[in-house]
Order: sequence, then C-alpha cells, then structure tokens
Amino acid sequence: MKRKAAISALFFFASALVVAAAPPPPKFNVLFIVSDDLNCDLGCYGAKEMRTPNIDRLAARGVRFAHAYCQYPLCSPSRASFLTGRRPNVTGVLLLPTAKEPVSPHFRQFIPATVTLPQLFKNDGAFSARVGKMYHYGVPSQIGTGGLDDPLSWTQTINPRGRDCDEENLITKMHPGKFGDTLSWLAADGEDTEQTDGIGATDAIELLEKFQREHRRFFLGVGFYRPHTPYVAPKKWFGLYPTSQIELPKLSADDKTRTPALAYISSRKGQDETTDDLRRDAIQAYHAATSFVDAQVGRVVDALDRLGLAKNTIIVFTSDHGYHLGDHGLWQKYSLFERSTRVPLIIALPNGLNAGKTAGGLVEMVDIYPTLAALCGLAAPGYLDGTDLRPMLENPEATLKDAAFSQLERGNIDGYSVRTDRWRYTEWLVEGRQTAEVLFDETNDPAETKDLVHESAEAALVAKLRERLELIVPAKKSEKPLAAR
Repeated sequence: MKRKAAISALFFFASALVVAAAPPPPKFNVLFIVSDDLNCDLGCYGAKEMRTPNIDRLAARGVRFAHAYCQYPLCSPSRASFLTGRRPNVTGVLLLPTAKEPVSPHFRQFIPATVTLPQLFKNDGAFSARVGKMYHYGVPSQIGTGGLDDPLSWTQTINPRGRDCDEENLITKMHPGKFGDTLSWLAADGEDTEQTDGIGATDAIELLEKFQREHRRFFLGVGFYRPHTPYVAPKKWFGLYPTSQIELPKLSADDKTRTPALAYISSRKGQDETTDDLRRDAIQAYHAATSFVDAQVGRVVDALDRLGLAKNTIIVFTSDHGYHLGDHGLWQKYSLFERSTRVPLIIALPNGLNAGKTAGGLVEMVDIYPTLAALCGLAAPGYLDGTDLRPMLENPEATLKDAAFSQLERGNIDGYSVRTDRWRYTEWLVEGRQTAEVLFDETNDPAETKDLVHESAEAALVAKLRERLELIVPAKKSEKPLAAR
C-alpha cells in the first residue's frame, strides 16, 4: 500500500509539473475580414443561386456558425459593439451619422478607457492595421478619408478610394436620395482592381507581404464596403445573375399590411411605388456586389497562403449585420426580423481544427473579441459582454448560450429582440411603454409569415421570453452595464 501511495504521489507531482510547464497558447496573427451589409446569401449558407466560391472555400477550412447575430442591425452601432466587445447600451453608440449630424457619438465618450479588440493586440506588441471600413465612416462623402475611427486601435490605417467613389453620375437610383438611404447600383466599366474594394484587397496584400518580410506579428482588419449600397461591381459580376432567374420574395398578410406597424420601423421600406423589374435589378446588383467582394476575399486569403502566413494566422470572416432584399417588404437593414439581425461568421484556425464543420448553436458578435483574445493567449478585459467560443470551435455540436439579443431605436421608439434556438420574440416600446410585440417560430416558419404572439397556446412562452429580455431592457433606462448571462 505504501509503495502504491508513493507511486500515486509521484505521479501527482509529475503531472503538476507537466501542467506547470505547459506552454502558453501561441500568439497567433489575426486576419479579420468584415463585409459591409452582407447577409447570409452565400453558397456555404445554402444559397444555391449565389456564386461565392472564395467564402465557401474559407468555410471549408474553418467552422461556420449557422446562427450568429449582431447586437444592433445598423453599421456604426454594430461595429462599435463587436470591436469593443460591449453591448450597444454600454458603448452609447445607438445612432448612424446623417447629413445633418455627420458624426454619431463615439464609444470613447461613454467608455473612454476601454481597450478595443485591435488595441488589445497592439498593446501586446502586434502590428495593428486597418484597411478600409472597420469602424463606421460616417456619411458617404467620408469614404476614403478615414471618417469615424479610433486612433488608439491602430498602428497604421489605409483608406482606399476607387473609381466607384467618383462615378456618382452613372449610378442608377431607385428613388431620389443619398446612397445610404435609397437603393442604387452600377454595372461598372473597368477591372476589379479599380474599385475601392479591389484597391483595398491590394493594400491588404501589400501589408501581408510587409509582415512576412519583417517577421511581424499582426492584427489586420480588412473592411470591404460592398455589398453596401450603391451596389457597384464590374459588369462581369452582373452577368452571373440574370434578372429573368430572380424570384421576388412572397409577402405574408402581415407584411402587406405592415402589422404591427412598429415591427416595420425600418426607413428602407418596400418601395411600393416602384416596379418588379426595378426590384429584380436591385437584387441582381446586390448579388453581383457580393460576388465581387467574394473575389477580393479570395485574393487576400490566397496571399496569406502564398506567403506562408496561414500556418500561424486565425482568419475571421463576418458582416456587421444582415440585410433585407424585399422580404417582409423591407430593404436594407434596421429591423429586428431574422434577415436583418443574422450574420455570416466563419472562424478558421491555423491547425484546421474541425475544418468544414458547422456550429449550430447561438452566438453573438460580442463573442468574437473574447474568443480571439483567448485563442491568441491575450488577457481580455474582465468587463467584456461576450462569451469565449473555443468550446464550439473544439466541438461544433456544443451549445454555450440559450439566447442572442439584438436591439434598435428610432427617436422615442425602442425595439428589443431575443432569439432562442427556436423562437424570436420582439417587443417595441414607445417612450418606455410596451406598445407592440411579435413572436415567430423560426424552426417551422423561417420566413416569419405567422405572428404567434397572441396565440393562447404560446402565452406562457411569451411571458418567459418577455422576462428574458429584461436582462437588457433595464440597462437602457439606467445606463448601467448589462447583466451578465
């Protein structure tokens, strides 16, 4: 017995020494790619009509998250949220710049000492670079100028500007108005490399070449502008999507009457006064711009491989929010329906762990920050609102969350939405008082055609989900950090 005890003790101490001597996680590079206004209309997400071979290839070498959700379906608030790892009520960024107010609140007005995701890498000695749109730029005229940014986040910034910024007179507009407020598009002359995103891809490749030459650890954020309106892409991409093959979305009875009205709060409404032909033209252009961006993603990732950097680089691909293309009679974003809040998210690890697998559990964009920090062996701030997704990368069948939250506001109207594995419940408040609510069964009715909120059989469920939302609604009223989940 004494001999066995001695052996056990020896084994215990040897194990402790092994654990103590275990090397820290490697400090990987990060290639962080964000496509502006991109929904899940991608081949790897089941959209058979789409031609996105490069993003599909990226999904085949990484883990694709099937149910990832933004915290605010609008550019500036969403980007401020996922780059700080905080929810919109904490960042204070709940507005979008307009011509009258060209600068929205900056998150450092509310959380001045916060350490952003790229800043975390920069503070640890990595070269932190931005090409294109990462934080929001402001009004369209600021494209190519840097617009709204966060200097503390970056070692270097590059603001590409292509011919698409100077061909305004050639762009077709569905309605009068600025490009961010109306559907507009252009089948452009010239090559990909003459467009802003083509130039941005070239800039990103040159930075990767620099990092390889200088043996620099890096965080490289590459922000593509498309398919954000105006949907501009060289003509060859439009040819992939003949308008004769585009089917317009079918509208439910609630969609046609916009019931309840607050659920259809988006200012990018259904363009009722236009024609089906113009709607098809707009969808064709959006898809063309998506395929154009896909090609630029491919250029950057191919360069990473060519330079031998992929063996030590985590690749993240995502968007800032989803996008409507006539579904629910809505266009663009800024609603709390599924198409507006759901985003593509792919994380590819250098070792190819679970390459090509799909993670079906709920995730939020605030989860990206703590995940990358943990993967790269960096100490993330304790105040982050997200969850480390490493367990899902290690086992894509794992579930870490029972709900994902999104919100928006317009003046005195606030909307809050909770998405569970099956349900989406949304409530609308006017001056703090609940005025409308909706409930959709996302498993059996993914097109959200039937609002079940007033069905007596679902009364207990509605009460439970309403209570679930109280985790985030009080935070807006008190302006205190959100409750941890």
